[in-house]
Amino acid sequence: MRIKSVQAWWVQIPIEEARQHVSDFGRLRTFDAAILRIETEDGIVGWGEGKNAAGSAGNYAALVHLLNHEFGPTLIGRDASQITAIWEDLYNGSRAKASAARGHPLPELARRGLTIAAISAIDIALWDIRGKALDQPIWALLGGKTADRLPAYASGGWADAAGIGAQLQSYIDSGGFRAVKMRVGSMDDRPHVSATRVRAARKALGPDVELMVDAHGTYTVAEAKRFAALVADCDLAWFEEPVSADDRAGLAEFRASTMIPVALGESECTRFDFAALVAGRAVDILQPDPAFCGGITEAMRIAALASSFNLRLAPHLWAGAPCFFAGLHVLAAAPAGYIVEFSLGANPMIHDLSLAPVVVQDGTIAVPDGPGLGLDMDTEVIARYARS
Repeated sequence: MRIKSVQAWWVQIPIEEARQHVSDFGRLRTFDAAILRIETEDGIVGWGEGKNAAGSAGNYAALVHLLNHEFGPTLIGRDASQITAIWEDLYNGSRAKASAARGHPLPELARRGLTIAAISAIDIALWDIRGKALDQPIWALLGGKTADRLPAYASGGWADAAGIGAQLQSYIDSGGFRAVKMRVGSMDDRPHVSATRVRAARKALGPDVELMVDAHGTYTVAEAKRFAALVADCDLAWFEEPVSADDRAGLAEFRASTMIPVALGESECTRFDFAALVAGRAVDILQPDPAFCGGITEAMRIAALASSFNLRLAPHLWAGAPCFFAGLHVLAAAPAGYIVEFSLGANPMIHDLSLAPVVVQDGTIAVPDGPGLGLDMDTEVIARYARS
């Protein structure tokens, strides 16, 4: 189980023009991620993923450098089964031994952002190795699964008021979804434009489909309140990132002002960020991204927070295949697990990297039963789209 090699690539897969969409991130022409391969001396390969940009596009050169030239070399020769110890060592850096001796974190200054994205990729790959070594799916190593299939929601929704109903209905028709999410916020310029689109969506879908909205943190507190008031009768299942993640006080103020559940977390790193959101009474649904929050290890710690405070867990899974599959295992094992995000915008990073298609049936997705992540990676796609 000793680690022999660590290799990361910036994988950039083009999105065909007909499937590109425009949001507050602009027009997304590629899907990007840092994909990581770790191999042990006995030939077991684990796959991981790290993220440092929202909206699936971004510059991954620095993250890949960090994995290949800083963190990667420190892993060579280490026992791949020591997942928690490796996580804590990478997080605490030069003070890792002191932290272990004292029983509390002594993190380095660079304890967020790229550092945690790199740890996330490593952690997911190590869990994949552990499962393969024991011939067990990761959910079994996390304590078992709560269900064989997980409810999923279709994530997309950029069309204008005239087309949003048909767009969301096409998602429902494609996989039997009973829940859909649409984008709002600065992409519409003003709150009333977003509200008009949401009201059109609710009218088209009827009362029985769960409808979520996502503003990507682009509203001010005042704008979020205006929007919420305008859609108060639309029975929204949640309002995701209404305000910038940096405005913790504003998030708590908004949550206290509305009956709409608030979902947060794709921009947060580690259990410490989520603990602050929970303590500040800013959130109802926790949305850790396994490729950014700290991997499977940290996502399960965050899941324990959700369960402890009677909140729900709905990981952010607009990602590549390693992150998506990691999220399935976390959701299956976590008592607070709620629902899977399934992107209905173009996502070649899931569908092209996985040799076996990810299929939605009756609005649910099967929990993987194969060893580790249960993911068969298409290495030819990585070779084709890896940036030099």
